[in-house]
Amino acid sequence: TDSAAPTPAHGTPEAPRVAVRGEARLEVDPELARVTVTVAARGTDRRAALDDLTRRNTQIIALIKGYGDAIEKLETGSFSITPELAKHGRGERVRAYHGRVHLTVELTDFTALGELTTRLADHELTRVDGPWWSLRPDSPAHATARRQAVRDAVQRAREYAEALDARLAALVELADLGAESTAGYGMPPAPGSPRARSAYGAAEQTDAPALDLEPQRQRVHAQVNARFIMTPPKLNG
Repeated sequence: TDSAAPTPAHGTPEAPRVAVRGEARLEVDPELARVTVTVAARGTDRRAALDDLTRRNTQIIALIKGYGDAIEKLETGSFSITPELAKHGRGERVRAYHGRVHLTVELTDFTALGELTTRLADHELTRVDGPWWSLRPDSPAHATARRQAVRDAVQRAREYAEALDARLAALVELADLGAESTAGYGMPPAPGSPRARSAYGAAEQTDAPALDLEPQRQRVHAQVNARFIMTPPKLNG
């Protein structure tokens, strides 16, 4: 039997196919800033250490919630109370108890970020890490990058066709490869990045100056594969 004729999607001499990849790379301002807070307590008495941890955690949460709409999200990640055994001596003699609560805070108002970070770090036995900058998963920047990638694919295909004295006739396939931030949502920068700061607070104060934190621009990358049918080229021109 005769083999089936090639379909237009695979190209024919009368309707050649051109396949291209469109790309777009953007740099945009971040939409979210995330910091992590570790509240700690230590004592020789388990109940006293737990009471101190509860009190400090309550103070920290009240401080964060006091920023109102500037706070996008406040979550408690984990809680632990761990006995520290004495290194010398017989038996299971406990030297001290260590308690920790881990919190994650996301902010949308970056003007409040420096002040909040300083005030958090100013609390006793409180560690602050961050900020880590990111975009929302549904940020308009991703859609903008995808549209630009499609336009880039059309432009590339048109240039190929024009080089053969032809023109695009139809789109036969458009494959979305996604638009992703190279930093990744909610992911911290590489270790040692100047954007990551941490500190353990000492005695609580009220006059600590606010940190000047400059938002880190976010990179958004989009790619699409596109296949077009073009008119017959004029190869002898």
